[in-house]
Amino acid sequence: MSTNDITITNELLDQWATNPNGPVALHLKQKLLPVEGEGGVIFPPTYADIGYNIDTLSDGTKVATIDSVGSQANRMEPMFKSTGKDDKGKELNPLAALVPQIEIILSVKEKDGEKYERRQSLLDLAHRSADAVVKATPELRKFIDPAFVALNRHGNAEPLCAVAPTSLLFGVWDSRDGTGEKRPRLVRSVIRAWDVDVLHSAAQFNSVWKVLGDEDQEALKEEEKKKGKTKLSVAGLADAPSTFRTDKVAQFVNGAPNPEARVLGGVLTKGAIERNVTINLVALRTLHGANDKETKQIRKYLLSLALLAATAELDLFLREGCLLRYANDADVWMQVPRRGEPIQVTVPARDVLMGLAIEAVKPFAAKWPKDEKGQPALEHKFDIKKARELLSKKAEEEAAAS
Repeated sequence: MSTNDITITNELLDQWATNPNGPVALHLKQKLLPVEGEGGVIFPPTYADIGYNIDTLSDGTKVATIDSVGSQANRMEPMFKSTGKDDKGKELNPLAALVPQIEIILSVKEKDGEKYERRQSLLDLAHRSADAVVKATPELRKFIDPAFVALNRHGNAEPLCAVAPTSLLFGVWDSRDGTGEKRPRLVRSVIRAWDVDVLHSAAQFNSVWKVLGDEDQEALKEEEKKKGKTKLSVAGLADAPSTFRTDKVAQFVNGAPNPEARVLGGVLTKGAIERNVTINLVALRTLHGANDKETKQIRKYLLSLALLAATAELDLFLREGCLLRYANDADVWMQVPRRGEPIQVTVPARDVLMGLAIEAVKPFAAKWPKDEKGQPALEHKFDIKKARELLSKKAEEEAAAS
């Protein structure tokens, strides 16, 4: 590994984004720590049927997924969302100026004589511009559908870059009533903990049951026996231990509690907790515009967004019991060549990256969605009828396939 201080300039962005013989990726490795310090207990995400996602390597080391690729993308994308304006009307989040702030009005309700709306930002949708909610928003589809068609049929990413650039940044699959176009993530991030031991938890809920009168206890027991009635423990009227999380496997083996059935209590981290972020320059270079000028603009714009996303210090409160922080160790950025040793590089300060992004967004900001009068078209209303039509189409497709 060699070290070289490289300043990211417009010229270097051009090289990374357009030179087919340039580096294949930029890679960031960050060391994280539990707020309690090294060797702390943290809680990974749990998944149906398997609990924690833990793999055992050939040497017996256990590696736990602390935050998945999809989860990390969903944490990074909203950093470009508007957070409101100050008293002078200035946007509080500078990153919001870099992408169109499209919102979907899901419902309008009235209570106590006051109307209020339920809205969802496009930057919060799990499947981004290919989300089912977008498919059921007709006015928004007028911009999204042609953009996917242009990408799928002509390889032109410019229309989607102008309406939903983060879909290209974090990956999108137009699988629902669409073209089937699937784009890989340009920014991929994952957090893993190395050399962990699984811990278990046990709890006991004590209700008022013991202090109820005999007659009241009998009455409640009789009520519980009736068809369709809630169990006493579920209603909070009976003591309830919490020691096993599943009954799909035996709760006891050879007279001892079965770890596979026990309530999970986090993992003890004996090794490193690492966040790895990769910017895929090969995937970036597969994106094209209608001409060479547009192609360079698309790639440089998305690369500037990718660098801002990768260098952002996210809040690392991942879930209850999993509050992490960044270690004092310096972040290590590597430029990864097609062949040979990676080169350590120094990424400039955020304000420098922000300046590059502000320049790169200009060709696309001029093409953000507008209505027939040339005014910004950033608010669109969800249509329940269109959502129902999606369900009907799905049923028809399944019937035709059977």
